[in-house]
Amino acid sequence: MQETGSISIHTENIFPIIKKFLYSDHEIFLRELVSNAVDATQKLKSLAQLGEYQGEAGELKVTVSVDKEKRTITISDRGIGMTAEEIKKYINQIAFSGATEFVEKYKDKDASAKDQIIGQFGLGFYSAFMVAKEVEIFSKSYKAGSEAARWICDGSTEFTLETTDKPERGTDVVLHVAEDSDEFLETPRLRGILDKYCKFLPIPIEFDGEVINQTQPLWTKQPADLKDEDYVQFYQTLYPFSEPPLFWIHLNVDYPFNLTGILYFPKVKDELQLQRNKIQLYSRQVFITDEVKDVVPEFLMLLHGVLDSPDIPLNVSRSFLQADANVRKINQYVTKKVADKLAEIFRKDRAGYEQKWSDIGLFVKYGMLSDEKFYDRAKDFALLQNVDGKFSTINEYRELVQANQQDKNGQTVLLYTTDPEAQHAYVVAAQDRGYDVLKLDGPLDAHFIGQLEQKLEKTTFKRVDSETISKLIEKDETTESVLSDEEKTKLQELFAQAISNPAMQVQVEALSPQDAPVIITLPEFMRRMKDMQRVGGGGGMAMFGSLPDSYTVSVNANSAVAQRVLKLEGDAAAKLAKQAFDLALLAQGMLKGEALTQFVKRSAELLAAE
Repeated sequence: MQETGSISIHTENIFPIIKKFLYSDHEIFLRELVSNAVDATQKLKSLAQLGEYQGEAGELKVTVSVDKEKRTITISDRGIGMTAEEIKKYINQIAFSGATEFVEKYKDKDASAKDQIIGQFGLGFYSAFMVAKEVEIFSKSYKAGSEAARWICDGSTEFTLETTDKPERGTDVVLHVAEDSDEFLETPRLRGILDKYCKFLPIPIEFDGEVINQTQPLWTKQPADLKDEDYVQFYQTLYPFSEPPLFWIHLNVDYPFNLTGILYFPKVKDELQLQRNKIQLYSRQVFITDEVKDVVPEFLMLLHGVLDSPDIPLNVSRSFLQADANVRKINQYVTKKVADKLAEIFRKDRAGYEQKWSDIGLFVKYGMLSDEKFYDRAKDFALLQNVDGKFSTINEYRELVQANQQDKNGQTVLLYTTDPEAQHAYVVAAQDRGYDVLKLDGPLDAHFIGQLEQKLEKTTFKRVDSETISKLIEKDETTESVLSDEEKTKLQELFAQAISNPAMQVQVEALSPQDAPVIITLPEFMRRMKDMQRVGGGGGMAMFGSLPDSYTVSVNANSAVAQRVLKLEGDAAAKLAKQAFDLALLAQGMLKGEALTQFVKRSAELLAAE
């Protein structure tokens, strides 16, 4: 028996269109053909289990081989195989149902059109023509008495179908590689593709004399059957050069959608490492993509691991996701499971959770900032750490400081530092008043502070160096100045002249004699806007990054230095005022270059004069 004919579509040549539009990466052909072979093998196993195939199954595997001299790649399986009629049905007809409409719709459009094609055509097999100038199929059905069939097509719409000799059940797909696809005749190139896409397929894949895949990856097993070292070892398989993970979540749900997988919490530290290609998406153990932004929310992109779901819709090339109802449900489910895991660890082992906070704090804050539902769950296990290293939940901390750090308007003021060393003098001044100071030095903390102020009733945050100590938390009591109004005016003028900088607004303030003689502050609002703009505040934040700084220089009227400046005349008064101002700059880490050199020289002169 031999038959020739035309593939049933009404266009001159669909294959260049397939090659141009349907697949963004030519290497996909091997994934598609191996997946088809695995499907055929799985079907035979199912038929055998149901008693519908009673023959000898033998060794069930898929073999990929390359012959560089003959310029062929062969994908062989011992699955259910096909009869000649089935080849006509599944290869010549099904693949092209609706193909005419597709060609007419997309032939004149750019490659982005492929995003609109959602698995309508069953074109996986035809990905072979992206790299082959001719494709042969040799197949023999599992059905008793079946004749083997050979199908051949040269990339036009013409095909030949005939009987052939094939002793064993199954299918061989032979690709005669085109001249512009020589790379796929190289063994290392094919091995790399198989390792990327087929590493966890459920049927053994043999290439170059060895099996290259794990047929039962960890996520397909029951958590009760696994130990911690199994999870860590699997993580090293996925990410060979990474540090061990902190902990993990094993996902296994079959309603209202199917989803399995393992998500790992890596060590993130205090860098915003948005590594968006660390979660791998599979469908029935076939690698699909590492771009999962539609499946998991943005903040979960910091996680590593594997998700496997047959319920995620894909386009014909299986390379892009569609945000349909199942995807949204999976997104919400994963978010909830992550929150539940964190809450469980916090509840069962708070000390261990606190030890991990430096690694997971950024992740939790990112989630709270970007996902309202996650915030609602995370607010009970998000931690604040003070400069002494003590951890508290948000509510615990408010209760801790509320009595002592409430201002005259009933606002609870939470003090913080972004750099405990550089702002040490301000931290000590606050602690001397009995205040507690938080350490909020992460890249997202400026945004996190703003969020907490919106969420927490009658609560505000102030950086310890944003005001003088008496103004950080304003009380009803006032400190009297030992200077007269005339002396205060004279002192203000002396310092303004000595500083001679329009960005420094000098004011004289009655502080405690124990406070610093001069304190430089940048208002909380302006400082915070600049911090937010530096880490990507977006929108209106950009204007604050370009505004010139405007600092307040508070001269302590009750300090011994202020009184001494008033007693001196001319250059001596200006010299001492400048020295006191430079000390304040030094405390803020703002004294550099020539100004620092002059300060050191002046300090030596003053010491010698004493």
